[in-house]
Amino acid sequence: MNKAIATETQAIVIDDVFPHPVEVIWKALTSGALMSRWLMEPTGFEPVVGNRFTFQTTPAGAWDGTIHCEVLEVVANERLSYAWKGGHDSNEDYGSRLETVVTFTLAQVAEGTRLRLIHSGFMLPKNDSAYRNMSEGWKKVVRRLDTVIADEVSSRKFH
Repeated sequence: MNKAIATETQAIVIDDVFPHPVEVIWKALTSGALMSRWLMEPTGFEPVVGNRFTFQTTPAGAWDGTIHCEVLEVVANERLSYAWKGGHDSNEDYGSRLETVVTFTLAQVAEGTRLRLIHSGFMLPKNDSAYRNMSEGWKKVVRRLDTVIADEVSSRKFH
């Protein structure tokens, strides 16, 4: 008897408020130099729809650790979205094939700026390891983003 494995799609959602103007958060999200301080160093990043860029992380099995991205949407000071693809079909756990989308949405609120991050498209159980690891990883990344922004604001690099 053939038993099909049920799959479900999951997303990581992080919703946080930063005590800074939307333009400051936007600059941190769309500057490759700043991105390298809170996420990973991008190669070839520009906030232009259709632009392809990469991140490099720890290789595993047949996967070389390259995350291939393509900018899907740019609405200045509101929304940035890009494809996030990596892994290899032969990897079972860390480094399994991953075809997801990362979306940052910004909204001005009384306390500053609400940042909503959605990393969608995790196919479970195949991407279970990536989903678990990145759920924790994105929380750390958002905390680092806050630190980078606070450092930049205090050193008056943001205008």
